[in-house]
Amino acid sequence: MAAPTARFDLKLDSSEKKIVERAAALMGTTMAGFVRAAAKEKAQLLLERETRVVLGEQDFARFAAAISGPFEPNAPLSQALKEARRKVRRA
Repeated sequence: MAAPTARFDLKLDSSEKKIVERAAALMGTTMAGFVRAAAKEKAQLLLERETRVVLGEQDFARFAAAISGPFEPNAPLSQALKEARRKVRRA
């Protein structure tokens, strides 16, 4: 395990501290180790939930159809491609 490179201070009231102490003891770790692991686990769950896109059956069917068909750029993209071809010189 790499040495900690950042510090995070946390204040707990006495009842919260007792709960964390008991849980850490049950896990065979320090309070800091327990809090670090619990915070990381909760953060990962939250990030996973908030970055996942869930589609219903109908929306998935529309999405699948959209990416399965041939690509046709819209007018603004076509214009941007023309400008890029005009401005960019190939070696």
